[in-house]
Amino acid sequence: MTAIDGAALLNEVEAFHRRFNVFPHEAAYVAVVLWDAHAHLLDCFESTPRLAFLSPEPGSGKSRALEIVETLVPNPMAAVDASAAALFRAVAGIDGKRPTILFDEIDTIFGPKAGENEQLRGFINAGHRRNRPMFRCVGDGANQTVQAFHSYAAVAVAGLGYLPDTIRDRSVNIRMRRRARNETIEPYRTRIHEKEGFALRDRLAAWAEQVSERVMNVWPAMPEGVTDRPADVWEPLLAVADAAGGDWPDRAREACVVLVAASKANDKGSLGVRLLTDLRDHVMVGIDRLPTVAILDRLNALDDAPWADLNGKPLDNRRLSRMLAEYMTVDNEPITSRNIKAAGSVLKGYYAADLRDAWARYCPPPPESPLPPLPGTENAA
Repeated sequence: MTAIDGAALLNEVEAFHRRFNVFPHEAAYVAVVLWDAHAHLLDCFESTPRLAFLSPEPGSGKSRALEIVETLVPNPMAAVDASAAALFRAVAGIDGKRPTILFDEIDTIFGPKAGENEQLRGFINAGHRRNRPMFRCVGDGANQTVQAFHSYAAVAVAGLGYLPDTIRDRSVNIRMRRRARNETIEPYRTRIHEKEGFALRDRLAAWAEQVSERVMNVWPAMPEGVTDRPADVWEPLLAVADAAGGDWPDRAREACVVLVAASKANDKGSLGVRLLTDLRDHVMVGIDRLPTVAILDRLNALDDAPWADLNGKPLDNRRLSRMLAEYMTVDNEPITSRNIKAAGSVLKGYYAADLRDAWARYCPPPPESPLPPLPGTENAA
């Protein structure tokens, strides 16, 4: 078989996307093309990133992006209303073929009005990494047995809003937006253009066969500062880029840096981390202690913060106490309110010294000056 030029092939896949998709920046085109290709090499990797097209408003091109991806990946399976049980069995293999799962309108599954959908969330989370089956009871009544269902599969989603944190952190997130008047694309006609996508898909599959041994068990060099979960997400995509050659290795790493930085900028962390950060940066600045009532007044008055409306109610002292008790002081004791003497009376409140260890461990770096060192670490090397 004649060797296929991987870089030239990826260029063609990118050109196909550009005909029908307007992505928010160049990095998005690179990431999506690499994701398309990685779906053909899934067995070469320990994990597979999710691809997420998200936007705040309808009409932003999310579904069309997913539609183009569908023509380029192996065994696409549209799963708008598929149950977790159906997906378990699909990934276990229909005629021995693992599907590439495509969820459109993901907000109807994980949105605020859709409930938690823990079964589907668990399936998507578990399928991110190889050899992590999900166990379920099958059979009737007393004749049930425990069966392992493999869930390792490529998954792309599209929808409004944001994903649950556990899925978002495993995803390449593309924040779509409506096309501007000067941004034009070619009208997509399924009967005409689907065949072109299928032809590219077949060539991607043939190229994947040629490079699979070269991609297997490689450890691509990561851009500086990309570690932990972002490195897990990008490792397969960088391996594909390195196998393709040309300018794809450089473009892939530039895209990695851009999209990882964007995800960090959009990531407010858990609600607990947001609470700790707001206490440090907005409520207790230059203050060593503050009564609970004053803390709540300041938190609930913050613009662009969730505290004034938590499921229709403002943050109160009980929830504040419960949230902070999840974190520890430097002495490894839960953070709790203590007595504060003020104007001849004693009020319950919190001390900055009790919060400092949690601030140092969980919060992002402060916007201006670093925190003072933890007690006992001033002279540490």
